[in-house]
Amino acid sequence: MDAVPDVNSSGNISGIVRWIIKTSIGIILLALAMFISSGRLDWMMAWAFLGIVVIDNAILGIYASIKCPELLEERSRMKEGTKEWDKILAPLVALVVPIFIWIAAGLDYRFGWSPEIPVEIQVVFLAVALLGSLLTTWAMVTNRFFAPTVRIQDERGQTTVTSGPYRFVRHPGYLGVIIFDLATPVALGSFWAFIPALIVTILFFIRAFLEDDTLKNELPGYRDYAVKVRYRLIPGLW
Repeated sequence: MDAVPDVNSSGNISGIVRWIIKTSIGIILLALAMFISSGRLDWMMAWAFLGIVVIDNAILGIYASIKCPELLEERSRMKEGTKEWDKILAPLVALVVPIFIWIAAGLDYRFGWSPEIPVEIQVVFLAVALLGSLLTTWAMVTNRFFAPTVRIQDERGQTTVTSGPYRFVRHPGYLGVIIFDLATPVALGSFWAFIPALIVTILFFIRAFLEDDTLKNELPGYRDYAVKVRYRLIPGLW
């Protein structure tokens, strides 16, 4: 008797493959943006920065493939039910604006627009960027509903997540990305790269506000959770 194929398993596998392709393209675009704009390949901090991005995504990919493959399937593409406003915001914060951070840093490295930042300080901020990235990864592996766009995942039985970093702020994944993006300019030795970094930070605050309102109105249990965990992004402030 032939075995009945596991549809969910097959879907997860194809989703993992899509996530790997999507993530690989993102990393390649990051590398191209930095090295083409800088005009050279001997930019050591850019290689170190690229390395932490690769390592962090590898950690997420390996862990989620074993423990929560449906997370990678969910994150592999924009799905039906995505809020109309996030169809605009999600690409902006995920790639469009960040790529200008990397290009600005590369051009700055080529033309020397910014005052020289000591390597020791760049290394410290590289470590801060890594910590921010790991905070986002922690949020993702804690929350199997961590989608790339804002939508209510009724088909997956979405529930309110209150453990891990969600005990401290309601959107720890966004906080991690903000830390990463704001640390990147100094890590890459560019003050000019702060301009797009600040723009993407503002967009994340807007997105967090809109997502929070959506979850309060549409996700069971989230309004009670918001009473217990008061702050959206910054403990003690907002």
